[in-house]
Amino acid sequence: MTSDWNASVYDRVADPQARWGATVLERLPLDGDERVLDAGCGTGRVTEQLLERLPSGEVVALDASSTMLAEARRRLSRFGDRVRFVQADLVNPLPLDAVDAVLSTATFHWVLDHDALFANLAAVLQPGGWLVAQCGGFGNVATVLQIAAEVQPGFHRQHNFQTAEATRERLERSGFKAVETWLSDEPTPFDTIDELEAFLETVCLRTFLDELPREARPAFVRAVAARVPQMTLDYVRLNIVARRGP
Repeated sequence: MTSDWNASVYDRVADPQARWGATVLERLPLDGDERVLDAGCGTGRVTEQLLERLPSGEVVALDASSTMLAEARRRLSRFGDRVRFVQADLVNPLPLDAVDAVLSTATFHWVLDHDALFANLAAVLQPGGWLVAQCGGFGNVATVLQIAAEVQPGFHRQHNFQTAEATRERLERSGFKAVETWLSDEPTPFDTIDELEAFLETVCLRTFLDELPREARPAFVRAVAARVPQMTLDYVRLNIVARRGP
């Protein structure tokens, strides 16, 4: 079983995810009084921006991680009862009432069954409601994953990086209409090797590190980071804009 996130470190290092999330949020049409599901709220950095766009609305901040939700509760405490926190896995039916829209950033690639994911989101989204999301797409951090496999034979990843075409088909089968999906390259440089190592340890290599003896983990992370070209991760984002059908 994979250990929970180090949420406090993630909150410190995840500037790229927060930056991308702000751009994704701009694509979500809102009047300001909706009930919106943030599917994979993490530490609440993007959720905070979402709440500011909903002066008369509310947010369901959902995450599978208890440590992420604890950080989000601290960050979002000023919003009071306009935010409801739910711990749940997106691969399972969601324990919540209907919402007017769904936002998700940097989450769907951690869900290994996207057919179940989109069916579960469709089940709680009002007809006509928007799903606007972004996650890791096909080819995401391919270079660092190849390096990791070279450094540690037997390395494997626990991510689900899908193509735009396959994602569009899944969404349409789940009852979504007006589906737009596309991949975008987001090369992400780091200023120092220490910053890169912290990011790799906390995000990209997190699930595999659980399988290594604790004393072997720092050397593995250092070896991978040292080989990353120009200290730049080759991020590829899968973008989704779709509307729930009737």
